[in-house]
Amino acid sequence: MVLLLIWIFPLLLLCSVPVAYAMIAASGIVLLVEHQPMAVIAQRLYSPTQSFPMLAIPFFILAGSLMMSGRFGEHLVNFAKLMVGRFRGGMGHVSIVGSVMFGGVSGSAVADASALGNALIPVQIKEGYPGGFAAAINSSSSTISVLIPPSIPLILYGLVSETSIIDLFLAGILPGVMLGVGMLAACYISARMRDLPASKVEGGWAAWKAQALPALPALFMPVFVVGTLRFGVATPTEVSVMAVAYALLVGFLVYRDLTFKIILNAIVETGIMTGAVLVIIMASSVIQWILTREQAPQLLAQWITGSLHEPWMVIAALNLIMILVGMFLDLPAAVLLLGPLFVGIASAIGLDPVQLGLMMVVNLAIGLYTPPVGTTLFISSTIAKVPIGETVKELAPFYLVAFVVLMAISYIPALTIH
Repeated sequence: MVLLLIWIFPLLLLCSVPVAYAMIAASGIVLLVEHQPMAVIAQRLYSPTQSFPMLAIPFFILAGSLMMSGRFGEHLVNFAKLMVGRFRGGMGHVSIVGSVMFGGVSGSAVADASALGNALIPVQIKEGYPGGFAAAINSSSSTISVLIPPSIPLILYGLVSETSIIDLFLAGILPGVMLGVGMLAACYISARMRDLPASKVEGGWAAWKAQALPALPALFMPVFVVGTLRFGVATPTEVSVMAVAYALLVGFLVYRDLTFKIILNAIVETGIMTGAVLVIIMASSVIQWILTREQAPQLLAQWITGSLHEPWMVIAALNLIMILVGMFLDLPAAVLLLGPLFVGIASAIGLDPVQLGLMMVVNLAIGLYTPPVGTTLFISSTIAKVPIGETVKELAPFYLVAFVVLMAISYIPALTIH
């Protein structure tokens, strides 16, 4: 029956059925063939909604939406420009550093790509950047957001794999920084080859006071999240609520730009994004029940470890599968499907679940700017008004950086296990 599920689900996706509905429909067909009661679908759809840790998802989304609705984004961009704008290809560096900082607030690559892309891509094109290159920088660097806490994909992986979300958050910081530094190097080399200009940046204390100080309250958000979790002050769910309170305080007392309309729009946006994630979580629960009932994770682990005798070969195979899946499935859906399947394989070869989680998120993040279903790729190309193919041609150095970081975290446990 697992084989039937494997055939039906991709077929429905090829017919343009939304991922969540394709999961439910494929599960329903399998249950009918097995003469199982259809009530199982209703039970499994309801079950994951009762998870207390899952409340962290809407609250972190709301905190990020509140922080990004006012002048916060402008302050961060100005601060990033002050830091790296003076180097050749300065606005490209601003996009990458901005992604690192935005990632500590939004936790969403799509939100990052939209916010920074609309702010920076038109400026980059005006300064002489090729449209495809500007789109390539934005589409690839925005995926750093899925590694820097609070990361929504890492929360999802922690839920389905029963791995500590705190450990995942802490483990994501170093790979996120590595990815950012590598992309800065790739951007700088490309900028020198193209003779792209540096941005005019005023230095001195006056500039730092005008640009850096207003950004500090926003920059403190990821420090607040990680510090609170690291020292055991609160659980991830409690921290997410505290993050919303912090965003409201900063918006009302520091930036003074929050209005009832902005708050209402942030709540509506959070509801839409949470609904999109939750329906996939609910649908994947049905598939997970079928796979568990058929002992698919155990059988897959036995087959892979039996066919590939060396742990490094198993890790390479897992990476290949995750890359291919990430090219066709959105990140949340892919995490929910692959997480329960791969945890057993990782355990069989002694691979730590935290390390597996970071491998999975990096692999699937690459899929966000890889055809045919690259969300940040499409967003960035649309903003830059260039064909997808033109952006893909410019992505070569950024793919190289991503794969180097992926290999490092795959085969050097010290980078992700603390």
